[in-house]
Amino acid sequence: MSRLIIVSNRLPVSVEKRAGAVSVKGSVGGVATGLGAFHAVHDSLWVGWAEVAERRLSGEERESIRTQLKSDHRCVPVFLTAGDVKDFYAGFSNGTIWPLFHHFAQYTQFDSDNWAAYERVNRKYRDAVLEVAEPGDTIWVQDYQLMLLPQMLREKLPDARIGFFLHIPFPSYEVFRILPWRREILEGLLGADLIGFHTYDYVRGFLSSARRILSVEDQLGRMVIDERLVTAEAFPMGIDYERYSEGAASPAAQKQAERVRSGSLGRKIVLSADRLDYTKGIPERLAAYDAFLDRYPEWRNRVTLICVAVPSRTRVEEYRKLKERVEQLVGSINGKHGTIDWTPVRYLYRSLPFNALCGMYAAADVAFITPLRDGMNLIAKEYVAARRDDCGVLVLSEMAGAARELGEALQVNPYDMDAMVESLNAALLMPHEEQCARMASMQLRVSRYNVTRWAEDFLSSLEHVKLMQLSYDSHRLHEPARDRLVKAYRDSESRLIMLDYDGTLVPFADTPWAAAPPRQLHSLLRDLAAHSRNEVVVISGRERTSLEEWLGDLPIDLVAEHGVWLRGRDGQWVTAEPMSDEWKPRVRSVLDMYVDRTPGSFVEEKDYSLVWHYRAIHRRLAEARVLDLKDELAGIADDLDLAVMEGNKVLEVKNARVNKGSAAHRWMGRGDGGFVMAIGDDRTDEDMFEMAPEDAWTIKVGGGATHARFSVRGVDEVRDLLARLVEADSDEAS
Repeated sequence: MSRLIIVSNRLPVSVEKRAGAVSVKGSVGGVATGLGAFHAVHDSLWVGWAEVAERRLSGEERESIRTQLKSDHRCVPVFLTAGDVKDFYAGFSNGTIWPLFHHFAQYTQFDSDNWAAYERVNRKYRDAVLEVAEPGDTIWVQDYQLMLLPQMLREKLPDARIGFFLHIPFPSYEVFRILPWRREILEGLLGADLIGFHTYDYVRGFLSSARRILSVEDQLGRMVIDERLVTAEAFPMGIDYERYSEGAASPAAQKQAERVRSGSLGRKIVLSADRLDYTKGIPERLAAYDAFLDRYPEWRNRVTLICVAVPSRTRVEEYRKLKERVEQLVGSINGKHGTIDWTPVRYLYRSLPFNALCGMYAAADVAFITPLRDGMNLIAKEYVAARRDDCGVLVLSEMAGAARELGEALQVNPYDMDAMVESLNAALLMPHEEQCARMASMQLRVSRYNVTRWAEDFLSSLEHVKLMQLSYDSHRLHEPARDRLVKAYRDSESRLIMLDYDGTLVPFADTPWAAAPPRQLHSLLRDLAAHSRNEVVVISGRERTSLEEWLGDLPIDLVAEHGVWLRGRDGQWVTAEPMSDEWKPRVRSVLDMYVDRTPGSFVEEKDYSLVWHYRAIHRRLAEARVLDLKDELAGIADDLDLAVMEGNKVLEVKNARVNKGSAAHRWMGRGDGGFVMAIGDDRTDEDMFEMAPEDAWTIKVGGGATHARFSVRGVDEVRDLLARLVEADSDEAS
């Protein structure tokens, strides 16, 4: 298996320099805690910030640290200046990305200097990775501080296996679009082969933003970027389950749990444990606890809330204000409800050692975890793992990513004060049997999908994406295949060239009448058709009047409306078989209704077909409308022997017996054994590909499943290929 390089903002260890002495200690929290267990037992190298100011170290000390970290911890340090930390970390990462991605736009700063620092530091990480990366390595980039890094690495290592995982939410498009550097962030992420998120909601936000900002379309999370398959998927992160389960059973944790219980004098214990951050909803939680004691006075002196707030970003003004607000609320609740022998809220503003935290989990009857928005929330899972007696109740915010997995928790909207109060009361009153049943289900799930399983799942999916890329790449019409195609063309006595129009010869246009061929294409087709051995057929879904207007003066055959109309070089249009359009009024009334319901869509009427266009419609609305419309048309189509065909942003209703395959058979069915080439871009062209002889040069424009033997990226490659065929004829003539 290839070596894994993990890249994150911080290393799982940190470097300290005190009184001239340099030491290394373990880091706590964040990605370091989550992936530390996986790193410890796998052949991986970890690249990240050493958490010591670069200016405090001499060149000799930096080299010594590099050697020690690599040999003892398999870590590669990145050294940042104080300015880097201020502008990149505190400025852009935590002053811009963190609040915006959590939907707190009111706290978001937009500073171009901070953005410049973000770019600069991502390049530092790139350079650190490039120093150690070897062919075949897997590079796994972590979290929001390094969203530019995948593309930076891709530019230097085009064939590398690169994954990215975002540990915070990805916002909705309406929020993400606020970011002035939105394109750069998306392009940076799309440098990865696999982009992972905690939940499908975050995947959907990312795909929507990529589609609407970069015009990148996806099929079930799969995108094609610069001829490379990129996939976005959900991987809900797990925890080191055994560590917390066994940790809660340790003598040190049990002693801590007993100390907490004895200090509560038999009262119920509700635990709130979070980093002090505005996303965690601590003031709202305290307000709900206050309202709970007001509404249910029978719980006074029978319950204690232990509120653990881990210090965070203490130099940031918003966080200082948040700390003051929390402390005011704690004081207010204790002053309002407390007695001489009962303190309703025990407030701990500090980080707890591991054993003390496990002891808290073990002692708490209820875990009250209600963030306003959270990528996952591993504390909820840690509480579940630490419950060795199979009881305890988890009250969990619907806004936490973990809520998708922990369905047995009492889930609550953290903005709904009444619901918070009632959920807390229900948790305290829950029968023991119900507690055990709910907890056992959550423990089974959390223990099975632990952090190791999560990491292995992601890396396995990354490997699968690379295999799919190879499969996709094997169908590409690369230069050797192009050379073989041109040779087969040159050596053949007869040549049949069948070409779709929209999406193949010309790019798609917003309206059907805006796709006239440019002069260069017109000349190219004329030159191609001029050779006596060539038979050129443009086979299109276009109505015949447009094809006649645009291409009628060329010595080529034309097929309109997916095979309904045929025109030879004599210029006479004939129908492929007797047709009727008596069905059109019935279908038109249905399509018109959908136009009224879907602003921006319209109906195009051809001689023997009707087309509903929805290119200008938001994708989610279009998907819903297409499903509804197909259902509504299904019965009509069966009654009238019609076919409902999906094309590129169109839904077409036409005679069921006619398609591009039946039309192509008129030329391909001659069986003269010459050179045959068919090029098209969408589902309607698959009939043509299936009809072609096995040795035909069938070419799909764009990605996706196809019956074609080869694929090209787009219209420009099609025109380039046709130009090479014309050039081959010119070389032969000379």
